Amino acid sequence: MDEKGSNLKRPKYPMPEFLKQALEERGLMDEYRNRPAYQQNDYIGWINRAKLQETKEKRLHQMLDELKAGGVYMKMTHPSSKKN
Repeated sequence: MDEKGSNLKRPKYPMPEFLKQALEERGLMDEYRNRPAYQQNDYIGWINRAKLQETKEKRLHQMLDELKAGGVYMKMTHPSSKKN
C-alpha cells in the first residue's frame, strides 16, 4: 500500500519527445497539463503500448482530438474538462 492507503501501482511514464512536440504544435499543452496526473500518465502509457506505428499515431490523434474538444477522456464523458 502507498501512503494514501491505495494498492494501485501504476508505473509513471516519462513524456516522449514526439508526444511533447505534437502537443506543442497543436497548442494543446495547457489542456494536457490541466488534466489530472493519472490521465496524463494513462495517455502516455496507452499510446506507447501500441505495437504498430499506425496504432500509435491513431491513439496520439485521439488524445489530441479529445484535448481539443474537452469533456472527453478515452472516449468517455469527462465533465470537469468540458470547455465552455
